[in-house]
This record gives sequence, C-alpha cells and structure tokens, in this order.
Amino acid sequence: MKHRLISTIAASILLIGTLTITQLASADALRGTLVHEETIRVAPSADAARVGEANRGNELIIIDTSRDWVHVEAILRPPSNEEGATEDEAEGKTITGWVPKQALISSTTQDGDRIIFGEAADSEDQASRRRGRRDAAQDAMRLYYRVYDLMPASPLAAEALYRAADIRWQIERSDIMTRPSARARESYMRGQMKEDWMKLVIKKYPTTKWADLASFRLIENKLCGDWEGLTKCPDKEADLYENYAKEHPQSPAAAEALYNAAWRRAALIEIYKNEPNQKKSAESKDRALSLAQKLVSQYGQGDWALRTERLIFYIQQGIPTFGNAAD
Repeated sequence: MKHRLISTIAASILLIGTLTITQLASADALRGTLVHEETIRVAPSADAARVGEANRGNELIIIDTSRDWVHVEAILRPPSNEEGATEDEAEGKTITGWVPKQALISSTTQDGDRIIFGEAADSEDQASRRRGRRDAAQDAMRLYYRVYDLMPASPLAAEALYRAADIRWQIERSDIMTRPSARARESYMRGQMKEDWMKLVIKKYPTTKWADLASFRLIENKLCGDWEGLTKCPDKEADLYENYAKEHPQSPAAAEALYNAAWRRAALIEIYKNEPNQKKSAESKDRALSLAQKLVSQYGQGDWALRTERLIFYIQQGIPTFGNAAD
C-alpha cells in the first residue's frame, strides 16, 4: 500500500512537471495571427480534410512549418473566467491543424505591427459601411488587440489596444442600450460595458491620450438612463464630466466633457424651475455659463466650441435646452 501511494505521488509529480514544461513551451512559442480568414486542415495540403476556420485576428501558436504551410494551435475562443460563463465559454475553443503561410503574420515578421494594424483599420472601415463584410467589427477588434498582444513594444501598440477596447465597448453598448433596462434611472440597474480592456489601456499606457480617452469612456457606465425629470442624475453627471475635464485637460475629449457638463447644468435650469426652486435654477444658469465660457476660452476652435456658443445663446435668451419646451 505504501509503495503504491509513493508511486501515485511520483506519477502526480511527473504529470505536474510535464504540464509545467508544456505551459512554458507554449509561453515561449512563436505566436502570430492571420490577416485573412483561412481554413485549418489536418495536413499541409489543400486537399486535406478541413478541421475548422480561423478568422482574422485569432491568436495562433506556431508549432511547425512545412514549405507553404504552418502547423498551428489556433485559439478560436479564449477561455473565460467571467461570472456566469457557460462550461463551453470557460473552456474556450482551441483546434490544431495546418494553415497556408501567406496570410500569417508572426511576432517576428518585419513591419508585422503595421500590416496587422492596417488590416484592422480596413476591417473597421468595412464595419462602418452599410454593406460591409459581415463581422468586420469583431475582426477589427481582434486584429487591433493582436498588435498590442504580439508586439507590445510597437509604437502602434497603445493606439491599437485602445481601438480594440473601444470597438468592444461600442458593440456591448449597442446591445445593452436595446434592452428595456437601458432606460432605468440608476446606472447599476442596467447592463454594464466590460471595463477590463479600458483599464488595461490606462494601466499600460498612463499619461497618454489613449489613457485619457479610455477614462472618458468609463464615465458611460456611471450615467443614468431616464432622468425622470429629477435633479439627482444630471447633477451627478455634470460633476463627473467637469471633474474629468479638470483631471485630463490635455485629453482629446476634454472639450466634449466640458460641453457635457455645461449642457447638464443648462438642463437643470428648467428641472429646478419645475420643483419649483428658483434659487437652484439661477445657480445652475450661472454654473452652466461659467463652464461654457471656460470651454470657448480654452478650446476656441472646433465643433465643441461652436456648439457651446449656441448653448450660451440659448441660456442667455432663456430658451429651454431640456424638457418639452426644448422640443
């Protein structure tokens, strides 16, 4: 019994050691991706049986090469550790087979970052077209992420990671905003866009404009749905945008943040009148004008400044910017 137990322990140690070596080998392996979808086959031949399909941007671990073919482990769906993930999602989906070499870009390909980024930009353009390629947005998201993942030292990596995060954010937002819960007054009562990629941008590339833009996006998860004519939501949201503009004065989104803050203060003019609370209404008018004039002073060129000039005119003329009268 004792010998059997020792043998079992030894076998377990050997297995753990084997797994560790395998994992290290995978970590050290050459990796790449495809800039065009390809069929994965059981052997390096166009006549070989089909195993599956690899899309643009899927992560590939390169095992071996044979003339015009590459033997790969294709990660078609990375494992998910998110709460509520199904068993299939938790396990992910990986298949092994051969793909043609011509569309594969590895982490060592000369100008590989530029090629993948270019394919991502083209896919993003396809996604914006009315009759663009199906699932082009997902292709662009994966491709942009691969630039960061495969070539983290690339001068394009920060922008690529932000673009990947932004596309995923927009896809999730589009879905969440179609649900009835999207109109819930409190933000926690509706679905939330996943924040991990945006936070990764901020962590990996702090003090860059991409980190600034990621921080701006994160505000959306804190916004209310329907204000229901109450002051709490626009007041809170105006603070969020005003604080953002203070903390990120060089951000490409700073002018937009100030406009959003000023517009919400302008909306409060009418909301407080309906309470009625004339004192708070007058204070909101003063704060809205102060924010608007600050925007024009600091960011005098561009659409946000011009839209703010219009907002100032509305406020000074007593034209409502919120509610039925604004329609």
